[in-house]
Amino acid sequence: MKEELRFKDAEPRIHPTAELKSCRLGRYAAVGERVVLREVSVGDFSYFERHAEAIYTQVGKFCAIAANSRINALEHPVERITQHKLSYRPNEYFRWAGVDKEFRARRQAKPVEIGNDVWIGHGAVVMPGVVIGNGAVVGANAVVTGDVGAFEIVAGVPARRLRRRFAAEVVARIEKLAWWDWPLDRLQEAIPDMQRTEIESFLDRWEGRI
Repeated sequence: MKEELRFKDAEPRIHPTAELKSCRLGRYAAVGERVVLREVSVGDFSYFERHAEAIYTQVGKFCAIAANSRINALEHPVERITQHKLSYRPNEYFRWAGVDKEFRARRQAKPVEIGNDVWIGHGAVVMPGVVIGNGAVVGANAVVTGDVGAFEIVAGVPARRLRRRFAAEVVARIEKLAWWDWPLDRLQEAIPDMQRTEIESFLDRWEGRI
């Protein structure tokens, strides 16, 4: 019984004003006020802050998606006579007019993939088809048009690499450790070291326990 009481309810938390369609949420995931998600999978412990939006996206575990961010900002058909949704969602205006399934499939074919422990800053925009590696940081108001490597910090419009959070050999050790896949009891045990231990000392201490 005591073992069960150590952990809070793992059910995802969804604000009543959020809008979700065809989504999958992991344990302890949280979706904030007026967040809009469409065909998005959200890993364990990841959360979306208020007014964020995402579509056709896979989010890993322990990700922090800040307020007002947009993940997979969908393209418009600029090659057509009109780029307005009149041409691909006429059903919103005319009875018996169907959705343009080919254009929808074109959008679905460019999903965004976000790894584990990724921080997407306030107001950032991630464009279609982008892959963001584990441990990456996207600065506030950045516009990400290309892939972001593991543990890279990017910022700007368009987003450019500023630096890596850790040296390459440390990154490789973290990727191998894959702490984001640990069971709850190990995560809880590791929290004091996460809070106070220098990164390489943390790795030295915990690599031998997996």
